[in-house]
Amino acid sequence: MSHMQGRQAPIVMVIDFHHARGPEIELCIGEDGTDIATENDWSLLPFMALSDGAHASTEEFSYFTLRKKETATEPATSLFGIACSRQIDSNLLLNRPSDVTRSTVQKAVVVITDTPQTVGQLREKLSVVTSAWFAQRDFSDTDILKKFREGLIISWEQNEASKDQNLGLSLREMIHEFKYQTLVLFKALLLQPKMLFFGSRCERLCMIQFSLISLIPGLINSLQDCADPSADSYEQTVKKPTSLKTSDRASLLAYMGLPLQIFGKGSMFGPYTPLQQLDLLADYGTKSYVVGSTNSLLLQQKDRYSDILINLDEDTINISSPSLRNALILSAADRRWIDLLTQIINDTWDEAHPQRPKDHGYMGSEEFIRLQFEEYLLALLACMKYHEELQPFNNGEPGRRSRAQLEAYNIEGDPALEFNPEFLTQWQTTSNYALFKRLTSDALLFSIAEPRHPCAGGLTIEDVQRRLSQQVAELHLDERVREGREALNRHLSTGQKKVSAAFNSFWADIESMREAQRKRNEEKALQSQRSSLDNSTVSSPPLPASDTASVNSTTTSSWFGARKAPTVDIAQAQASVNAVSQKAGAYLSSWGSWASEKRKEWQEKKATTPSSPSSTTSPTLKTIAEGADAERGRRRSLQQSRPNEDSGTLSRSGSRRKRWSNILLRRESGDFGSRSPTRRDDGSADSSEPDLPAFPKSPLSREASIADKESRAKPDDSPTPPQPDKENAHTVPSISTSAATLATETATADPHTPSPEPTQATTSTLAETPQN
Repeated sequence: MSHMQGRQAPIVMVIDFHHARGPEIELCIGEDGTDIATENDWSLLPFMALSDGAHASTEEFSYFTLRKKETATEPATSLFGIACSRQIDSNLLLNRPSDVTRSTVQKAVVVITDTPQTVGQLREKLSVVTSAWFAQRDFSDTDILKKFREGLIISWEQNEASKDQNLGLSLREMIHEFKYQTLVLFKALLLQPKMLFFGSRCERLCMIQFSLISLIPGLINSLQDCADPSADSYEQTVKKPTSLKTSDRASLLAYMGLPLQIFGKGSMFGPYTPLQQLDLLADYGTKSYVVGSTNSLLLQQKDRYSDILINLDEDTINISSPSLRNALILSAADRRWIDLLTQIINDTWDEAHPQRPKDHGYMGSEEFIRLQFEEYLLALLACMKYHEELQPFNNGEPGRRSRAQLEAYNIEGDPALEFNPEFLTQWQTTSNYALFKRLTSDALLFSIAEPRHPCAGGLTIEDVQRRLSQQVAELHLDERVREGREALNRHLSTGQKKVSAAFNSFWADIESMREAQRKRNEEKALQSQRSSLDNSTVSSPPLPASDTASVNSTTTSSWFGARKAPTVDIAQAQASVNAVSQKAGAYLSSWGSWASEKRKEWQEKKATTPSSPSSTTSPTLKTIAEGADAERGRRRSLQQSRPNEDSGTLSRSGSRRKRWSNILLRRESGDFGSRSPTRRDDGSADSSEPDLPAFPKSPLSREASIADKESRAKPDDSPTPPQPDKENAHTVPSISTSAATLATETATADPHTPSPEPTQATTSTLAETPQN
């Protein structure tokens, strides 16, 4: 099978890199008896198949275009080639040719076809066949390559009808990398400048270009003139559509003037262009092109060979022409449209499978992206046709249609301005727009497709927020500061541990100091208590057994008085007063009951025993005298044992003791009756003291009164009893009232001194006299 009518059957070639002659065609498996490479002057094909830098990779792919000359039966056309290059150690070859002098052997297997649609499918097949051929380690055996071509011809015949196939390219990856600049490249393609793509990876370099031109609907099927700037067969043969079938997509696209012929006369497309083709790029007849190169020498002459340089290694776009730069500025509607599309791609991005959405849905898929760009382009074409109808009215000239006819379409303003007026002005000067205008001269495209930008409208706050979020995402802050954040966290945790340890140590030192201070204070307090006890033991004379409790109580009070008085708790003091009052009242009531019983006993004895003044008076006076002497001795001992007490405390304590002594003495002597006015030293009466109420005298008191009279009559028989204290005699009206007052004053005067002990110690003195 030589070829089908109007089409070229696939061709398989082998390109070898000779150490002396450079790259050359080693084998061509094609039509029998013909040398297609020589016939079409494909002298640059070996340089296209073995790209610059291919020796640095284990496997590399190159995509290129070839011009097939016209024949007697066929017009000139463009062919598309894909090459897979590999290398092998020459020592591993089973049949090493004599001309192999280098350590490695580098070869490329090439497939040439008449349509770029099958390039994506050929890539995987070519990779497998090339790897298997190199695994034989014998390049003289080419049976696997011949069978490979036979399989390609069979599949080529079966897939002849399906021409709208994707190239296996990833539009998602292109938009994910270039984002809004994808639309800049798309609109630049319509303006037909000199676009130069540069990248160190040849396959990626070529795929980006195929992805870009595939965004124009139908262009991938109309590249017959792309290999040579002089070719112009499409423009010469295309016919203006005369009918429209809206249900047929191909008919609709053709009626809208698509595909736009980007690569017509004066333009070319070379996915990989070697340095040997630079003369063709610099030729005067070459007005525009889309080419790619892996040689960095072109970067040094980018201003000469490019209007737009796309550096894929750095993901940058450099526009050298100022007018072109202004024309490619995206309007607010353009930026909103591409930002929304980019957001959809990012939301459905799958790092493991970048060519498909992570949810396997329609949103963000390859077909979705193509339809979005198709809608954008159809809206642009409709707006441009309406813009052409408005231009005569704007210039003051009569148009082909009246203003009333245009107003009938209810189109507000000029919607084409949403696409940037400078872009529209430059686009109208290109050859592809001239062909579009010719093919749609009488068509009312704005009546078929809505003449409105897909995202028409001014800049909104949502656009600003979306743009800011994308710019923040482009910074990759998480990736850049991850290591710094981890290091900072480590330093913070280490510092926190050090600070905590230092603080704990400091606090432990404070606690130890406070504990040592507390122990020293306790030792000092114990020493002062011991010294106070020792001093009171040495200075105080021996006391009777009945006064031991009183002395101990006084000493304890003196030790508490030496300390700093804490804050007085009023509630606690009141409770102490109440408790002391109850105890004192209970004790005095018991003492009163005991005294009443004693009076009854004495009255019975008096009734049974005859009254004898001498026998009754003597023991009574003796007892009273002994009690007075003991009371005076007790006063002196208390004053000696408390030399350091406060003067106010001494006066109160002394006055209490003195009142109680006077009460006891008057009780015994019966001096609770009515008193005469106090006599002064000069014998006059003291009328300032009121008369006290008369109290009934007990039998013991009456006996004491008789004995007192007899002792006055006989001063030499018995000692004179102590006289009652005139100063304090009238201050205590009753024993129970004085006891309660004493308890209250004691608790109030010194709330830290235990109340019951002094009260019992004092009342024990009261109980001595009746017992005696």
